[in-house]
Amino acid sequence: MKAPMTLKDVWKAKKRVQAFLPPTPLLYSAPLTDLAGVPVYLKLEQLQATGSFKLRGATNMIHSLSNEEQDRGVVTFSTGNHGFAVAYAAANLGIRAVICVSERVPAAKIQALKESGAELHIEGNSQDEAAEICARLQREEGLTLIPPFDHPLIIAGQGTMGLEIVEELPDVEYVLGGLSGGGLLSGVGLSLKETDPSIHITGLCVEKGAAMDESILAGKPVHVPEHPTYADSLLGGIGLDNQYTLTLSTRYVDERIRLSEESIARGMAFLYERHRLIVEGAAAVGVSALIDRLVKPRGPAVVLITGNSIDPHDHFQAIKPFVESRK
Repeated sequence: MKAPMTLKDVWKAKKRVQAFLPPTPLLYSAPLTDLAGVPVYLKLEQLQATGSFKLRGATNMIHSLSNEEQDRGVVTFSTGNHGFAVAYAAANLGIRAVICVSERVPAAKIQALKESGAELHIEGNSQDEAAEICARLQREEGLTLIPPFDHPLIIAGQGTMGLEIVEELPDVEYVLGGLSGGGLLSGVGLSLKETDPSIHITGLCVEKGAAMDESILAGKPVHVPEHPTYADSLLGGIGLDNQYTLTLSTRYVDERIRLSEESIARGMAFLYERHRLIVEGAAAVGVSALIDRLVKPRGPAVVLITGNSIDPHDHFQAIKPFVESRK
């Protein structure tokens, strides 16, 4: 890691973004509490203006840019949610935004990005390939890169979620969330663990495509092939030149669990049936781990519900087997 990040960085981010991003609700879940045997709360990040937590990091970094950088515009690569966040934050300031995505990004997200007002480049078969296109545009057009996860300002922005959790639930003991590029749990882990080191952080990964998990096991960034998954927001490499999130995820994530597609879909179905929440697979992984009893949480526990970027048809197809089995 180039330079150590501290809790002060997260508090600076909170001061910077709080005028634009009101705190998201922390919802008590009676059915998950009954199932887990400890109080369980849902942090409803899908209620952000762009439908995911990614707006925190993008807002923090874009509002940190100089006037000259804003005039030149910004560029990023994304599996969808970060692209929405960059487009939204850039539009608020009236600056140019260019979003690079791979051909693996679902059609619903592509359409939404096209409607966001940003310039869209669709090329390549993975997030790593989209990142290469992004780097070329950055060099050729003088745009400022807004990375999806591996940057101190992005990480600190995501960490503001952890501060909100502690402010509303000071006795929190256990947090579950998706682990992909690591920006989410690096930031949340930093804000929580530097407040209380005893708080347990569990990172959930997809079974096929767990780039951060594989990289932590290898002790260095590694490339992992991508496969279709309900949790497409958890796809993508961590970057072979990763500077921050590998170190921070290794430090702050206490355990990592890989989930099957069946388990992810079961979590999506549970959130729909018991809370009437329509969320993407990546947002349901914490619930999946609880209902499949893959973890033994202490309480109070918080599940990070990270986004709702999913086509309604795809959501229905994912949850259909579980809903019909109970008829």
